[in-house]
Amino acid sequence: MTTTYVGRRRQGELVVTRRAEGTELTPDRSLELVNHSPNRFEVGYRGSGPAQFACGLLLDYTDDETVAQQHYTQFRNAVISQLVCDGPANCWHLTGDDIEAALAECEDHHGLTPDGGKPSPSLSVNWSAVSRVDRTVFQRRDIDHHIVLGDGSGEWLLLLCAQGDRAYPAPLDHRTLPVENDPAPAVQELVAESNDLVEPEGDV
Repeated sequence: MTTTYVGRRRQGELVVTRRAEGTELTPDRSLELVNHSPNRFEVGYRGSGPAQFACGLLLDYTDDETVAQQHYTQFRNAVISQLVCDGPANCWHLTGDDIEAALAECEDHHGLTPDGGKPSPSLSVNWSAVSRVDRTVFQRRDIDHHIVLGDGSGEWLLLLCAQGDRAYPAPLDHRTLPVENDPAPAVQELVAESNDLVEPEGDV
């Protein structure tokens, strides 16, 4: 039997159950990986509640912490942000086939550090470089902070932002420097700034 998740509102709060077991999902297990929204899941937009739900759902479905941690941001943006409680039953359904298809689309967006997956002296261990087709992104592992590195006409633009991969990310800070300069020091400055804004979980 194909796994199906059902979401509905109970007194305004999102309740998600896994059929046919009737198990209700909570943020508890996913909070061991990321802490975006400790109290509740959400859907329908790109934010902290949907990020926590994306991680929790992938963790529940795959039972694989690596898959959940690597792909929850893309899964949130592609799937969770589109879910709404509507229709005659005032609920939404998400099948295992839907999840598998979305994960297949995420395969090109895997996390990696510059030396192949081990901690690098150039980045705090709670950060990694993320493969993108059109730009370089550095993603924080414990909260939803990203550094987007873009090359414009004659200069680098580096954005430290929350809720990365949004069409219009919320910028926290930025740097610009000539394109002939090595952007690594500026990336490191923004990594340090993010870690100062929100202290990392555990040692870095």
